Amino acid sequence: MKNSLLVAALVALAVSACGKQEEQAPATAPAVEAPAPATEAPAEAPKDSAAAAADSAAAAADSAQQAAGQAMEAAKEGAAAAGEAATDAAAAAKDAAGAAVEAAKDAAAGDKPAEAQKQ
Repeated sequence: MKNSLLVAALVALAVSACGKQEEQAPATAPAVEAPAPATEAPAEAPKDSAAAAADSAAAAADSAQQAAGQAMEAAKEGAAAAGEAATDAAAAAKDAAGAAVEAAKDAAAGDKPAEAQKQ
């Protein structure tokens, strides 16, 4: 039970940590005179790579979210199984205690006639 709670807490911590982004200091570019653009191809290349990077980051975030969801479901299933096992163990302990009480009653009833014969 303690392990399943620990796993659930760690998964929740991991999911919350994945959602946070570090603050980035505003980038200040050095003051430099920009050269005249020779062609438009070099200007398009950074835009394409930035778009590809954004798509890649979005895909990674989606897969991380799916993995976290699966981990959470597994933790829930584990907790449910642990709960069922605890319930079964409690029922078995109750049955064993009942059997012990009956055995004690039988043993006590068996001793009474022997005491009655002594008197």
